[in-house]
Amino acid sequence: MAIAETASIQSKIQLLHDNLCSVIQGKAEQLDLLVIALAAGGSVLMEDVPGVGKTTLAKAMAKSIDAIYNRIQFTPDLLPADILGTSIYNPADGSFRFNRGPVFCNILLADEINRASPRTQAALLESMSEYQATIEGTLYPLPKPFLVLATQNPMEYHGTYPLPEAQLDRFMLMLNLGYPSREVTKQILFSRQESDPLDALTPVMCAETVLNLQQAVRHVSVEDSIAGYIAEIVESTRNHHQIKLGVSPRGALMLFHAAQASALQQGRDFVLPDDVQRLAPAVLAHRLILTSKAKYSGVTKVELIKHVLDKTDVPI
Repeated sequence: MAIAETASIQSKIQLLHDNLCSVIQGKAEQLDLLVIALAAGGSVLMEDVPGVGKTTLAKAMAKSIDAIYNRIQFTPDLLPADILGTSIYNPADGSFRFNRGPVFCNILLADEINRASPRTQAALLESMSEYQATIEGTLYPLPKPFLVLATQNPMEYHGTYPLPEAQLDRFMLMLNLGYPSREVTKQILFSRQESDPLDALTPVMCAETVLNLQQAVRHVSVEDSIAGYIAEIVESTRNHHQIKLGVSPRGALMLFHAAQASALQQGRDFVLPDDVQRLAPAVLAHRLILTSKAKYSGVTKVELIKHVLDKTDVPI
């Protein structure tokens, strides 16, 4: 990849990042992760308390890339057809017309995804991994790009259905916005005194540009030693005495692609170990299942990933 082309792509990524920062203040690092997920073609799980801007972030992303945006409020009575769509009978001519569900969009906000039943949660599995939906025996391709931004509240578990490992594994990364600092909170109050910054947001790229960006990510160079580094990290999670279930091959592949996107974001057309180390906690931690002893001893999944990174030799 030419230096000029890499610099042009980096500027576009930075422009998107800055556009999001104009709406979500004080969270530059988390927005970096979201932009990386978009560039790498992966979905994002946002686990956070209510009211920190998750919905606003999803809307800002959709407006920034001039994308079709839909939101689904997941509830216990939500059905798969409410997500995918269903056929409607026309009594006039006895025919059926397929009415597309909200999944047919570019940016889908699955709000409080863990409040729906496992059957309904599973309706997104095919869409997240294959960018298609099979409905009543017919396969429908989804619009591209396609990104699921799912949210769940980590504090209130009453009436929820924890996401199964198969669904968690389909999210490229998990991020937490968290509460803003006192100073940022003050900035938020004044920035919304007269109007919402989201209303003034304008697109900085189109869907076709995003697809070109995703294609460029796949052409970022990855040396054999870096691929081996990722493989060793993943294997270490499978053999760790505090981890009952380690990272899957899908998880390794997502870390691989996320590292490629991180390199482009930094203005490089090649991946460094720093890219892998930077993204490993966000990409790998939510895929782990800890042993009972580790879980009740208070150790976190992110801490275990960082421990694995510390114990793994870094390629030179």
